[in-house]
Amino acid sequence: MPELPEVETVCRALRSGGRDAPPIIGWQLKKADIFWAKTLAEQSPEEFSRKISGQKVEDVFRRGKFIILQLIQNFLVVHLRMSGDLRVEPDDKELLKHDRLIIWFEQGYHLAFNDPRKFGRIWLYQNIDELSARLGPEPLEIKSSDEFYQRLVRRKRQLKPLLMDQKFLSGMGNIYTDEALHIAGLHPLMNSADITPEQAKKLLSAIQQVLQTGIKRNGASIDWMYRGGSFQNEFRVYGRSGQPCPICGTLIKKITVGQRGTHFCSTCQPIPQSLQLKEMERKL
Repeated sequence: MPELPEVETVCRALRSGGRDAPPIIGWQLKKADIFWAKTLAEQSPEEFSRKISGQKVEDVFRRGKFIILQLIQNFLVVHLRMSGDLRVEPDDKELLKHDRLIIWFEQGYHLAFNDPRKFGRIWLYQNIDELSARLGPEPLEIKSSDEFYQRLVRRKRQLKPLLMDQKFLSGMGNIYTDEALHIAGLHPLMNSADITPEQAKKLLSAIQQVLQTGIKRNGASIDWMYRGGSFQNEFRVYGRSGQPCPICGTLIKKITVGQRGTHFCSTCQPIPQSLQLKEMERKL
């Protein structure tokens, strides 16, 4: 699933040009063709096409993992989920097999939403506050490590699932959480209530470091549906099960945490003493 850096890369391309396409700011929407109705989370295909017709793109920005096209009267919100992608192409370019929705512009281009697995969704909001209210803070905008520490200890959850909870922190996913926890030297199963202020400060710094690097590298291209990223070449632990840790040489382990494959180094990220005691008690 595309995470914050991948989504930010798509937003920047739409806003400023990139990924072999011009920017769409100022373009006028003509109509929409919907080839799979469930791509639209709420509106019918007819209502969606009618509402966007004649509107212009005023801005493109991101909130968490959501791509937001600010129109004159509405906010068009896209969640790529597992396999979604957006392409800006000339109208004479042939559509692809898994294109689920096409927005046609007066400028002779179209915006194609391609989604082989059909998990992606598109909304049309009148007010974006409804979306923002469901999301936690943007990790790159958190300035106070003390505030971050207080939020961690109040939640009393395993670190990996908590960091991936979009209500706690918007934009984090499997890749960047594994990478950040390795940099911070924290075990993914550690309870957030046991974290120290210094560990919380280190974790916040690690999260911001991996996200900034990911954005700089245009995200990570680890599957056939992601294009142009190179952050995968800098992975410390993610996807490297059985390979040596770049810091200490210990072989990277893979476990399941919160139903997600989780990669870590048992030397750089030692299991917390509280978990060791619980494991000993379980075996007694």
